[in-house]
Amino acid sequence: MSSSSATPDAASAAIPHPQHLTLGIGAALGAGLMWGLVFVAPLLLPDYPATLLSFGRYFAFGLVTLPIAWWQRKALRQLTRADWWLATKLSIVGNFIYYLTLSAAIQLAGAPLPTLIIGTLPVVIAVVSNLGSHGEHRFSWARLVPSLVLIAGGLLCVNADQVARLQAEGALTAYLGGAALAIVANAAWTWYPIHNARWLNAHRQHTSTTWATAQGITTLPIAAVGLALSLLWLRLTGDPRFAQSLSGPEPLKFWLLMTVIGFCASWLGTMLWNIASKNTPTALTGQLIVFETLAALAYAYLVYQRSPSGFEITGIVLLVLGVIVGVRALASRQ
Repeated sequence: MSSSSATPDAASAAIPHPQHLTLGIGAALGAGLMWGLVFVAPLLLPDYPATLLSFGRYFAFGLVTLPIAWWQRKALRQLTRADWWLATKLSIVGNFIYYLTLSAAIQLAGAPLPTLIIGTLPVVIAVVSNLGSHGEHRFSWARLVPSLVLIAGGLLCVNADQVARLQAEGALTAYLGGAALAIVANAAWTWYPIHNARWLNAHRQHTSTTWATAQGITTLPIAAVGLALSLLWLRLTGDPRFAQSLSGPEPLKFWLLMTVIGFCASWLGTMLWNIASKNTPTALTGQLIVFETLAALAYAYLVYQRSPSGFEITGIVLLVLGVIVGVRALASRQ
């Protein structure tokens, strides 16, 4: 996902001009296509541990941020020490912990289950935000029941045939471990946008571009150190996959994928999502996040070179409906 979250203002709730709406939906689709790429890297690089995938991606993102930071240097100087500390925490939770656990989850459980667990984020974020103690609106749990039932049904359908097959193959433990890690990733990306949005609302003198750049700057040194230590550890432990090359068995493929994901998912995806947020109503913007889920699943099935099973198709449809119903219920309360 993106490394920063746009925060729609109150004006975004108004019905936009049809041309703006078309632009916003198109931009959201583009952002979803970009963000869906992050679910593919663990499948294309199965020999690489999740640490390298995470640190490699954000090292590339940090490098992309450097020229933007130079352009934004005056605005960045206005940030306080507390601002930089929060940017660091947001980078650690929203970037490293999120993608580290997501990559490991995909390698253990395959792509469909983690993708759908992450796909519940629009509802999960709204629930946590509305139940928080920072002035958000509260709502009746009854409003969420239809959405939660649809989401639960979708997850059960996706897992219906998978659990039986994996139990027969003796791989059920790894699958359940992947599910647990995907839940941790979901929690990390629930915490991130809520705290990110609170900072943006409290510091309207700073632009979202400046704040995203600050997070990119704090990401770079952490990613560089983490990447170096991960590669050194693999070399010292005598991992045969990294015996010939410090960058692993497929160094060109690894760095190419990290660069593509670092640029497309972390920078281009964020830019497109900001455009979508400015040109679509708030209620619709939340629903458009499902483009990421659908793109990730489509990419995964292309990598697997198979079509989804009947249970998986049913589960995908139920989850998308659940997210849409949930966002609509929350939007109607506000």
